[in-house]
Amino acid sequence: MNQKKIGALLKELRNEKGLTQEQFAEMVNVSNRTVSRWENGNNMPDLDILIQISDYYEIDLRELLDGERKSAKMNQELEETVLKAAAYTNSETERYTKRMHWLFLTGAVLWFVSQIISHTSLVENNMINAISEFSSGAGCGMVICGSIMTSLYGQRIKAFKERLFQKMQ
Repeated sequence: MNQKKIGALLKELRNEKGLTQEQFAEMVNVSNRTVSRWENGNNMPDLDILIQISDYYEIDLRELLDGERKSAKMNQELEETVLKAAAYTNSETERYTKRMHWLFLTGAVLWFVSQIISHTSLVENNMINAISEFSSGAGCGMVICGSIMTSLYGQRIKAFKERLFQKMQ
């Protein structure tokens, strides 16, 4: 796939419809900066957005991915395969999001328990005080890790980890 060719085709299609980058960005729910990156060949749209773009411009997905127009239409089986791949990607994202929600929830509960203990007379018991301190640290750690992993840095960490595991194999 040549991202520069794809970007040039996206720009050509947008100009044919007489749209600005801002108008097109609104239609696909992204920023106009993202559209600019696509058109310059610096980035590629997600698969589900590519399908939406091909439907809007009434262009074959294969043509869009090749970065040039062709006369043949994509067969139904290929389109279904692409839609299944997009659904798989979305389900993976959902699973990851659920894990992060559980991490945040567990961290919040641990922190809440530590606050209850530290603001009552239970803090005088050494064992319970140790549990309170552990809960506070673990809860804060979980919330911080969850915040990092759901940010852009989390994606970079995940990609770095995958590269490391591939090198080790």
